[in-house]
Amino acid sequence: MADLTRRSFHGLALLPVGAAVLGAAPAPDPADRPATATGETPAADFRSGLQDLLDLHGVPTDAYPHALNLFCDLGAWHAYGVPGPGDTAQLGGFSGPLYLAEEFPWYLSRAISVFALTDEATGTKVDLSRDPAPELHSAPGVLTQKFRVDGLRITLDLRYASNRTALVRATVRNEGDRPRVLRAHWSGELLRHTTEPIRSAPSLVPTPTGVAVAFQEVRLQRDYLTTSRTRFEAVHSTPLDTVVSGDAYRATARRPVGLAPGAKARFAWTESYTFTDAEAAAVREVVRGALAHPGRVADRGDRRWEGYLRRALDGVVPHRRRAGAKAVQTIVSNWRSPAGRLLSDGITGGITAGTYGTGLWAWDAWKQAVTVALFDPHLAASSVESVFDNQVTAAHPTRPWDAGMVPDVVFYDDPAAGGKLWNERNSKPPLASWATWRVYERGAGLSFLRRMYPKLLAHHDWWYRNRDHDRDGLAAYGSTLDPANDSFVERKGPACWESGMDNAPRFDDAGIVPNSDPRGTPVGYSLTQASVDLNSYLYAEKRALAHISRALGRPEAATAFDRDADRLRDTVRVRMYDPGTGWFYDLGDDGRLVVSAGKGIEGTIPLWTGLATAQQAAAVRAALVDPAQFATPLPLPSVSRQSPDFDPTAAGYWRGPVWMDQFLFTVSGLHAYGYHRDAEKLTEAGLRHAQGMLDDAPLRENYDPLTGAGLNTTNFTWSATALLELLRGGITRNT
Repeated sequence: MADLTRRSFHGLALLPVGAAVLGAAPAPDPADRPATATGETPAADFRSGLQDLLDLHGVPTDAYPHALNLFCDLGAWHAYGVPGPGDTAQLGGFSGPLYLAEEFPWYLSRAISVFALTDEATGTKVDLSRDPAPELHSAPGVLTQKFRVDGLRITLDLRYASNRTALVRATVRNEGDRPRVLRAHWSGELLRHTTEPIRSAPSLVPTPTGVAVAFQEVRLQRDYLTTSRTRFEAVHSTPLDTVVSGDAYRATARRPVGLAPGAKARFAWTESYTFTDAEAAAVREVVRGALAHPGRVADRGDRRWEGYLRRALDGVVPHRRRAGAKAVQTIVSNWRSPAGRLLSDGITGGITAGTYGTGLWAWDAWKQAVTVALFDPHLAASSVESVFDNQVTAAHPTRPWDAGMVPDVVFYDDPAAGGKLWNERNSKPPLASWATWRVYERGAGLSFLRRMYPKLLAHHDWWYRNRDHDRDGLAAYGSTLDPANDSFVERKGPACWESGMDNAPRFDDAGIVPNSDPRGTPVGYSLTQASVDLNSYLYAEKRALAHISRALGRPEAATAFDRDADRLRDTVRVRMYDPGTGWFYDLGDDGRLVVSAGKGIEGTIPLWTGLATAQQAAAVRAALVDPAQFATPLPLPSVSRQSPDFDPTAAGYWRGPVWMDQFLFTVSGLHAYGYHRDAEKLTEAGLRHAQGMLDDAPLRENYDPLTGAGLNTTNFTWSATALLELLRGGITRNT
């Protein structure tokens, strides 16, 4: 089992979140020399055994949809893959890129910059497809292609130089016994959508240093968002001439290169995707530095990734290191840097997740941040803060009564800018104080606690002010006084979303009632049942706020939070547990437990938070290890197999499929009560039976508990963070 004692990274020289990886001070370019293994340079073999953790091979056939897996880094908004051996027309280029049209993922090209060579003596193109065994790989932090053909050794790699710019290097070595004269050229072609106005949005533009893609303004709020300032640009260090013909271009080096036997030629270019003129101007300096010192970019990227893996994989057994590294790669590819109304670096749900994967979801962000802190505490802290950047305050123009609320999800465009995906109709379960404390413990620093403390207090107060309609100290999920919440159906739907378990059977028969402040002024709506998971989370929040208060020198506040936590603990133990079935349930306004829908995975949260009695934990444990209930082939479905509403398919969503965040909370709860053997057995079954956990398939949003098949979204971040925690021992303490 992994050692989960506190690890501090305060002294680590981590790169600033969202910063370009280029240093300002001049240094010898290491591109012409091998890196040496010093304290500042990554060990040459840190990627050993870690190639192709996730299958990134293939090229897109259409601008949309997007079935491929991708690599992204440093929070960039465009991502790439690697062509497969059969993608002969794209060999020498990297797949895509996929770009985010503010909120929506689209492919720009099959491969926008395909590198090729022509032999000046014969006029023939060097055919990369003639290599019978090309090496086309991904590894943490880099994509690579290697070819041996026609007496030449050709190597390409792609890394990120900043949060807007990818750097590609190509090296050509003459392995023959005669001199060669070669001319480089690059080509690409746009992928167009089938319908207007999206079809006509991008257009190729030749530039003195390469090629650019200009965009027309298209404001389709649920499909595609660009402005006339959106821009993609490839900039080359090689002097060249570019010719554009419709949707295709060809850029040709002005001068050939002569290579004696054993000699090398190097080429470098950048590919940047920006949203504004200010971003484009800032990128120009990054591009100049990257093209002047491409080896420096590579070395610093390697150093960063070696640190990620060294810290993340601490305690992971050797034969599971690939799975852990894949988890890190998935998480980092879903990192987005500030853009639009997203003001801080944060971790999104998944770049390949389609419409809803590019936003910052509140409870996703908090759960994910705790794991991100294992390898990058600064990014983890930013991820927590990213959803608080848009916390409602008393000065909010339309909902001041919701001061303290954190919106369900935020995107590039807020409602004032016409954003349709941004959602303030509800919030998400309160895990912010827990996440803040755990991220601090894993290295974020005391200043992070100071910044977060007033925001966390306001957030905690909001739950009791706006979600406890009968003022009994037990909160209920609910919805806001949003104009869209204008009927019973439109109020109840968001109230269920607020739980994070949208269609869970426990909500089927729930009503919804108004919430008012002490003066009788409406402030929102609540379901007619207090949820056991919500109040267990609020218990954990109180304990975390007590810890934070003590760390900030506020012992009286800490004592008050602990006292409130004790009261809530006792209430949940007595009022939300059914001794007859041995399970925790939601509590209806009529004082009766919501038992009729059967046992749901939310009933394990009192174990994770530590508020259950030993006797209650023993009863819950009995159901978890029972094959007729929760010990399915892939264990811990979202509702018991005995539930009348059990549906293990994708459509079931929260009525059967396994969700890895709840899986992690549940096994952590078993560990907390000493049921280590049970927890380890369930964990092993989960790792072995969930599709993609231990191979090169993408991690999924949820899983069929009977077959282990992956369901719904691919490359889902919280499945990746749960996987990494499980590989390290499966214990995520609540405080």
